[in-house]
Amino acid sequence: MFKNFKIITAMAFAVVAAGFSSSANAGVEGDTITLGSALSLTGKYATNGLHTQRGYDFAVDRINSTGGVMVGGKSYKLTVKYYDDESTPARGAQLAERLIQQDGVEFMLGPYSSGMTKAIAPVSEKFGVPMIEAEGASRSLFTQGYKYLFAVLSTTDLYLPGALNFAADQKKSIGKPASDARVAMAFEGDPFSMDIRAGLVEMIKDYGMKLVIDDQLPADLSDMSTTLTKVKALKPDILIISGHSKGAATAARQIDEMKINVPIIAMTHCEAAKVHEKFPNAATGFLCPTQWVPGIDKKDAMFGSAADWNADFKAAHPSYSSVPYQSAQASAAVYVWKEAFEAANSFDKKAVRDAIAGVEMQTFYGDVKFGPDGNNVAKPMFLRQIGSDGSYNLVSSFSDLTYPRNVSY
Repeated sequence: MFKNFKIITAMAFAVVAAGFSSSANAGVEGDTITLGSALSLTGKYATNGLHTQRGYDFAVDRINSTGGVMVGGKSYKLTVKYYDDESTPARGAQLAERLIQQDGVEFMLGPYSSGMTKAIAPVSEKFGVPMIEAEGASRSLFTQGYKYLFAVLSTTDLYLPGALNFAADQKKSIGKPASDARVAMAFEGDPFSMDIRAGLVEMIKDYGMKLVIDDQLPADLSDMSTTLTKVKALKPDILIISGHSKGAATAARQIDEMKINVPIIAMTHCEAAKVHEKFPNAATGFLCPTQWVPGIDKKDAMFGSAADWNADFKAAHPSYSSVPYQSAQASAAVYVWKEAFEAANSFDKKAVRDAIAGVEMQTFYGDVKFGPDGNNVAKPMFLRQIGSDGSYNLVSSFSDLTYPRNVSY
């Protein structure tokens, strides 16, 4: 809806001298509640930053058009004040402080990525400003003792264990031990990917599998040929890649160009990178972890079912053939803000923070319940496989998988 400029606001509004005054509640003026977000609108995270922004704005529009937020018997509209953090952690921290100190924002939405969230969380914590984030999954975010950080998404330790379990099950299906599985991994050196890697390394040790490739990829993932050349020579049973949208696109392109055949290929950010559209030959059969699927049996009073939200979001943004989960969880984060304001029946930051901590709700995105560390303890991850028609098919066991490549075990 709003694109291509660095400071954008989800709706224009006039300051009305009524209700909560700007001096008492700088984050609320007249009948408008301002949420702030430093978000990646340019730089390497720009693709997912846009997915996130669209999810935020979609929820804001829906909430505002259906009665807004009720506090103290009065209806308030939501707006989001964005700054472009340029995909740079230091810039994100600087802009978060600007939102709080100069713009008077008292309620925050998160940035995109674990690295950006790690940069911004200490700022919101320092000023006692609650932040509900939707895009920082790193488990280490929730071991710092933060009291004002809350995340609606599942953490990194839940992303890809299923893929390794499938590799173990494949070996067992042909009468071999799981320890026979040969694993190749390539991860960008950012907090999100490194947290995923750490969990998988432990699983590989527990299974006794052989880690034959363990490459760290640069942030500018425009070439993975060195890693893939090793994959071609060593013939692992499973290849696991995490490098955000650019990494997924680069991997899919070069897997196709280099004719890489591996029985199981799993990678993050498939939908966001649109690998099913851009590289259909290579992407067929990929296993893709996802925070959300439109077929889950979850619903809420604001958006309806998961399928309803998906259809409505596609109608608003018809360029998506498969909606990235980043957009869905962004909408869920805004919805939690509405519920927290109404539960607190106040705009006092401490009262609102306590209301967020006490949230237990079902949404189209899934259940939301925050543990003592601020992570969502109520929602699972899902694993899907890309079909030959570009569809994403939910898989829960090894028997659900199909292998379209000409690969022999």
